[in-house]
Amino acid sequence: MARDRLIAGGAIWTLDPTVGVAEAIALRDGKVVTVGTNAEVRAALHADYEYIDLAGRSVVPGICDAHIHLLWSALLADQIDLQEVASFDHALEIIRQHAERLPADAWVLGSGWDHSLWQRDWPTASELDQVTGGRPAFITRKDLHSAWVNNAALNCANISKFSSDPDGGSIGRDATGEPNGMLFENGQLAVKACIPEPSAAQKETSIQAFIKRMHQRGITSIHVPEGPDCFAAVQTLYGRGALEMRILHHLRMDLLEHAVAMGLKSGLGDAWLRFGNLKIFSDGSLGSATAHMLEPFDNLPANAPHPYGIPMHDREDLFATIDRALANDISVIMHAIGDAANRTVLDAIEAALKANPESLQPSLGKGALAARVPNRIEHAQLLHPADIRRFGQLGVIASMQPIHATSDISVADRFWGQRAQSAYAWRSLQASGAILAFGSDAPVESWDPWAGIHAAVTRQRPDGSPDGGWYPEQRLSLEEALWAYTVGPAITSGEQAIKGSLGVGKLADLVILEEDLAQVAPQQLAKVQVAQTIIEGQTVWEG
Repeated sequence: MARDRLIAGGAIWTLDPTVGVAEAIALRDGKVVTVGTNAEVRAALHADYEYIDLAGRSVVPGICDAHIHLLWSALLADQIDLQEVASFDHALEIIRQHAERLPADAWVLGSGWDHSLWQRDWPTASELDQVTGGRPAFITRKDLHSAWVNNAALNCANISKFSSDPDGGSIGRDATGEPNGMLFENGQLAVKACIPEPSAAQKETSIQAFIKRMHQRGITSIHVPEGPDCFAAVQTLYGRGALEMRILHHLRMDLLEHAVAMGLKSGLGDAWLRFGNLKIFSDGSLGSATAHMLEPFDNLPANAPHPYGIPMHDREDLFATIDRALANDISVIMHAIGDAANRTVLDAIEAALKANPESLQPSLGKGALAARVPNRIEHAQLLHPADIRRFGQLGVIASMQPIHATSDISVADRFWGQRAQSAYAWRSLQASGAILAFGSDAPVESWDPWAGIHAAVTRQRPDGSPDGGWYPEQRLSLEEALWAYTVGPAITSGEQAIKGSLGVGKLADLVILEEDLAQVAPQQLAKVQVAQTIIEGQTVWEG
């Protein structure tokens, strides 16, 4: 039996309202055995214990990224990363150098570009042709809702002047109608289908390596909205006892009827791997101007094909799908960016809850895992003021990514104008009774939770702009931001009884920081360093 562990000599941020900031915490058999004053905690210890002296540093609960594309992020570690590349010529040179290292028949893959930084219109297939040496190329924009491809990739997918736009997407075209190298939303699928799949072993190895990187920043749990290939890899690691991250894994919409036939319900699983919600896209993104809007985007070209964005589903079909899920005890996780998308989704969930009141009852879990897995809206980036209160009223989680706000300041101001006052409305949502659960949406943005905490507390970019923060009335305190990265996600996965805060009997998932957190200036929060990450009482990473 492992020895008890006593952690003391600093500030234990329990995020348990009955305890607050404690002096010490004791761990035994993977759980918190006691937390409180030094005297209280020492009195509960066995005679033989390990002592960790904080020396004035802080402890926080294990951090949860409530929205991260695990397999995608893991595999992208070996692909082109154009995040923050501010020059188009520089981007082309990065692509050229990467392509030259690849076999002649390999695909050139990457992500992260943002043409707003390049101060130009969309990039083209012919420009990509010049730096890829005849290899097919598929490089997604930072929001993943559009992709830049070359002519070799278009040819692989048989996309031509005569190709029709797919449902829920479009093919970018030049003045003659020829494909220009931009694919939007479901317009990407035909090219994606041509890209060779990595082997199962490659996926598992990449995921394990990426999990180790997440430990270095204090992440102990994640919520994953990905497909069966990711779940298969995670389940294999789980079966081997090699999964070192607690995972709530969601289900793709096209698999709903399979789940219903199997009797699969939200909440199935244990504290390591659990089935979450049905993932449904209701619209596109801000950066690609495909978010579904109540009023047209500002500052679009006069000939823009979708001035109100793109709803991904017919309203009647969307309502029916959500009703079908809730009627079968499967909660939903809804991608919604624009104010029209958010309103439509809230309307659909409200209708489904009225038709299926039993869906408000606890899930199939027992004991500590008996809490319901709630419905949730992902991103909720722009809300009509009248819809903000509906999150709390309907019990819908506002699952948001603070770093989106600071990354999107320029494009939000450009496309939404004064409507941006209701964008990324964390304070307003919280004040209205909504539960906030924060994540990263990596690889769309950085997965570093401390960058997200910095954004939530300051509403400023890493360089400190704008002065005072962007719509600073929506800022959160440090404790509120931490809550949204710990307690909020635990509620969101129906696991608040076993994790999220550092209370007696809860899982000993916690992070020892290098700093006294109370003394860290808001502008320095992104630079907070992790000394140890502990999961179930055992150190999984130490700096």
